[in-house]
Amino acid sequence: MAEPFVKALSRSPISPNAITVTGVVVTLVAAWLASEGRLLVSGLVLGGASLLDMLDGALARATGKTTTFGAILDSTGDRLSDAALLVGIALWFTQQGNTTATLVTYVALIASFLVSYIRARGEAMGFDCTVGLCTRPERVIVLALGLVTGLVFVAVAIVALCSTVTVVQRLVHLQHKGKESGD
Repeated sequence: MAEPFVKALSRSPISPNAITVTGVVVTLVAAWLASEGRLLVSGLVLGGASLLDMLDGALARATGKTTTFGAILDSTGDRLSDAALLVGIALWFTQQGNTTATLVTYVALIASFLVSYIRARGEAMGFDCTVGLCTRPERVIVLALGLVTGLVFVAVAIVALCSTVTVVQRLVHLQHKGKESGD
């Protein structure tokens, strides 16, 4: 699906890192819109940001411009984007006086970060750690759909639950990998 965009971008002076930064900025706009209660527009903007997130790595690979810094920038941008969006949603829930939804949003934020942290930590120790029910693309899709449909609490609850399950799945996976390696 990204191939036509990647072909066009590969002929332009636009770098993969510029796309990464642009995607983060667009997600910050989506987060602000969510905090203002402009949910449909926020979901649509988040969809655009997701397209950019998909394109940066594809462009880097297609043009041979993959770098360690680019990978770090992409991961950092993903965490910043995740946090900003969920904080924007939490602010909206808080303005609505919905304490339960605000707390569930914080659980989604923490669990989302742990999913990524556990993967990075496991891979730093030499273990593959891509297992799990809910990785970033699934979380973003669920949140975008929740924003577009107005079912924001349902989406956030799904992300909180699925991310928490993924945290457990990854910990169990790494425990087994550690045992196999004599740890």
